[in-house]
Amino acid sequence: MKYLLALTLMVACAIANAQVSPDTLFNPILYSPVYARGTGPEIHVDAAHNNYHTASDRFAPFSRVLQNDGYKISENKTPFNSSAMADIHLLVISNALNEINLGNWSNPCPSAFTESEILVLKNWVSNGGKLLLIADHMPFSGAAQKLASAFGFELCNCFAMDNRRRTAELFMRSDSTLIPSELTDGGSAYQKVDSIFTFTGSAFKIPAEAIPIIKLKNYSLLSPSQAWQFTDDTPYEQSENYFQAAALKFGKGKIVLMGEAAMFTAQLAGNQKIGMNSPNAKYNVQLLRNTISWLVK
Repeated sequence: MKYLLALTLMVACAIANAQVSPDTLFNPILYSPVYARGTGPEIHVDAAHNNYHTASDRFAPFSRVLQNDGYKISENKTPFNSSAMADIHLLVISNALNEINLGNWSNPCPSAFTESEILVLKNWVSNGGKLLLIADHMPFSGAAQKLASAFGFELCNCFAMDNRRRTAELFMRSDSTLIPSELTDGGSAYQKVDSIFTFTGSAFKIPAEAIPIIKLKNYSLLSPSQAWQFTDDTPYEQSENYFQAAALKFGKGKIVLMGEAAMFTAQLAGNQKIGMNSPNAKYNVQLLRNTISWLVK
């Protein structure tokens, strides 16, 4: 644990001293866009739950990739209710927060969603809705625990830290941490994803019927009382049977749960590229495209 403590404190200092902002120059040219520009389905990105990532800010690169693939992007700015959800086919929720955790990334980390909103979303997916839920490291994973649980996922309000002292991880088919599936294989050779680069994040257990995508191996799941504050007494568990990405067919609908957000955006922390703009994230854009295509089907 002592080397983990030293590593995480180093990471915390780096984050504190480098303002993270979206990479406005990231605009990849996509091979064989799914739809002509502006003719694809509309994707609603949540901005009504104190989201750290929204389509117009830190998730702007996420939006840009999907717009280049032909999708229409809009922001959801209202609480979830049956009337509002009736007009939404595909919803993206990234790093929502309860208002008590705004500027206060410490426990408790209550749900970002009311009980009625969770029931609305569960019924909406069961009746054919498509949900991409992204919940990063603590406190974001804590804010999404109850919503994830409604679909059978056990989300850990933690930091998933690589025991090999790396602050970013390349998950690969070759070591079985990136698992072959409809989402990683795609529908043709150019859509096949061989590796995915992620940046810390959280972890979760999956229901038996889920489709695993990213499996954690040789990780410690640290659960501090305050984000980025670790001591030798910080509670932790090992990562056996935990995942960082999975998909699930739920009733007539579908849900994809991702335990890390940077992998699907492009950010800058000083001169460091974090996300799809990283040189190591060769296939991250394609996994995003495959994920949305799987949800839309």
